[in-house]
Amino acid sequence: MGFKCGIVGLPNVGKSTLFNALTRTAAAQAANYPFCTIEPNVGEVAVPEPRLNALAGIAQSKEVIPARMNFVDIAGLVRGASRGEGLGNQFLATIRECDAIAYVLRCFENDDITHVEGRVDPIADLETVETELMLADLESLEKRVVNLEKKARSGDKDARATLDLVLRAKVLLEDGRPARHTARADDEEKAFRMLQLLTAKPVLYVCNVDEADAASGNAHSARVQARAAAEGAQAVVICAQMEADLAALDDAEQAEYLAAAGLDEPGLNRMIRAGYDLLGLQTYFTAGPKEARAWTIQRGWKAPQAAGVIHTDFEAKFIRAETIAYDDYVRHKGEQGAKEAGRMRLEGKDYVVQDGDVMHFRFGG
Repeated sequence: MGFKCGIVGLPNVGKSTLFNALTRTAAAQAANYPFCTIEPNVGEVAVPEPRLNALAGIAQSKEVIPARMNFVDIAGLVRGASRGEGLGNQFLATIRECDAIAYVLRCFENDDITHVEGRVDPIADLETVETELMLADLESLEKRVVNLEKKARSGDKDARATLDLVLRAKVLLEDGRPARHTARADDEEKAFRMLQLLTAKPVLYVCNVDEADAASGNAHSARVQARAAAEGAQAVVICAQMEADLAALDDAEQAEYLAAAGLDEPGLNRMIRAGYDLLGLQTYFTAGPKEARAWTIQRGWKAPQAAGVIHTDFEAKFIRAETIAYDDYVRHKGEQGAKEAGRMRLEGKDYVVQDGDVMHFRFGG
């Protein structure tokens, strides 16, 4: 289980440069990670996870398999996309397939790169993108109301409940606010997801700055970060051109380049971690002589659900999970040491998996 993040933005904000950096990174990883295939508009990259390499070294694993995520380059956004302008229909359909949306926002000044609106204003860009998505959502909900009203009048309780949810979201959208802010109870969450609203998806704001501002950001990115904080979104500062340049370098050259820019790691790493946090994801590990592998799950999942990510039979026939916390695995130099120190636990079906758990599943025949 990885996740799919759609990249959207207006023309000349650096969206294509950022996506090219991602696909170059994926291409560089392809030799080591067999699953790293690239389609024309999809870049699949490994999730940066230093703990995995530590586990692999202790377990003397022959193969290291990180978790992965997809970035999807969503083309075609112009004003009127919600009405089918440009590649509007294709654009909207692709977003529906994504788990989250990354808004690439221009936070750099450059007279040689014209802005489609004739100014540099990342908040205005953000609102242009979001307005098109809200208009598409509003049209989608308006089409549902008549049918739901008819079913509700006939006594259909599910239709009545869905109609109430739809009308709440509709009022919010008409007020110019995205659907993700719709008030809803926990038991309405599934029905809300089934509405497939574009503005219900979690949002990551990517502030594309000049190289000189890559370490600390600038006034433009500070405005975006304040907006993100106010609405519970995530924001990261990245220099897309630097990321593209970094992707073409070997590890030693990357380290030198980053140090010169005052950075500890590529911005793409921060972007991936922000996406994980946004979606409430975490990692558990399996480790042995054959391979060390990272698995992505939702925070709060129980052991059988985590086992099901490996194979559905593991969930259906789950018996127990031999579990070692990451720190214990490292401290006691592997599975055997952790066992001897009494740090391996046998966990049952109700165990909530913790980030970094090293697990081995037992299941029936």
